[in-house]
Amino acid sequence: MNAHSPQARTAGRASLPKAGGGRLELVDLQRAFGSYRALAGIDLTVERGEFIALLGPSGCGKSTALNCIAGLLPLTGGEIRLDGRPIHELAPEERGFGMVFQSYALFPHMTIRKNVGFGLAMQGVPRAEAEGRIDAALDLVRLRSQGDKLPGQLSGGQQQRVAIARAIVIRPPLVLMDEPLSNLDAKLRLEMRAEIRAIHEAIGSTTIYVTHDQDEALSLADRIVVMSNGLIRQVGTPEDLYERPNHVDVADFMGFRTRIGARVLDDRGTVEAAGGHLALPGAVGHKPGTAVSISVRPEDLVASPSGGEGIPATVRSIEYRGRAWFGSATLADGTVAYFRADTSLPAGQEATLRVDPARTLVFEGAGQ
Repeated sequence: MNAHSPQARTAGRASLPKAGGGRLELVDLQRAFGSYRALAGIDLTVERGEFIALLGPSGCGKSTALNCIAGLLPLTGGEIRLDGRPIHELAPEERGFGMVFQSYALFPHMTIRKNVGFGLAMQGVPRAEAEGRIDAALDLVRLRSQGDKLPGQLSGGQQQRVAIARAIVIRPPLVLMDEPLSNLDAKLRLEMRAEIRAIHEAIGSTTIYVTHDQDEALSLADRIVVMSNGLIRQVGTPEDLYERPNHVDVADFMGFRTRIGARVLDDRGTVEAAGGHLALPGAVGHKPGTAVSISVRPEDLVASPSGGEGIPATVRSIEYRGRAWFGSATLADGTVAYFRADTSLPAGQEATLRVDPARTLVFEGAGQ
């Protein structure tokens, strides 16, 4: 056997059996804090073994939804069902879910092994079985050699892997993750994304992952649920959400940073936007005279020295990000636009912005 083969690396290691994910149903989920409705009626079905990301800005309701699923917050209305059984009146410990928090929430005075085994002890799992499952969980996160250390002796990324091991060792039907990577640096976040997805595949639990980072959601999830103001705005695959957001606020959150008010001029999709004329396939079908909103990502809005067809603008700032320059500019109507450029454009310079028509979204009116 090759010493570097996958079989050699895993030889002699314990194996954590598949958990068998649960089918979760949220039915008209509501949660109010006084007169404020943090969740205004959510309906969502998560299939067994599926990885779902709840995505949205701060205050959109995603963490509130997760806490309601976990049993940490009571519902104001609606139901939560696991495999068809209502569970919303059960205490958190009766639901049997694995939780991974932003702050790790490890016991600082306990060794890594004892932290991972805490849930098994609470379940009364026999010691011999518990030891085997702890070994398997630590193998899965590649930390068995660190088992006798205290959390404070590990790096942030290692501590987060311990938190994941503790969540999965109980073989939960559902793993809930609340912004688990937000305390890590950029390099560790990238590494941990791959770890989390691999662990999800290995254990088979249904996973619900809360994040405000669209890149995390795109790289991890089978489906993304975009939330805004306590409501679900759109549910779809990463490709659906990235390429075809169906609301202007979903587009905003999926990276379409520039939103420009415009007016349709003709049946061919020509629009007037901030003093410039654009031909947009997405505007075809809107009646001439209709007010629309166009949304575009920075990489699809290219700035060049003033002149020619496009939208006139004044450069505000610019920075080099490797291979290209990215900056912001002010349009005639006061809109701030975010663009890409092939060369540096000094602040105050007049420029022309040109869109990629095929990658520019058009929403009628305010786009709601």
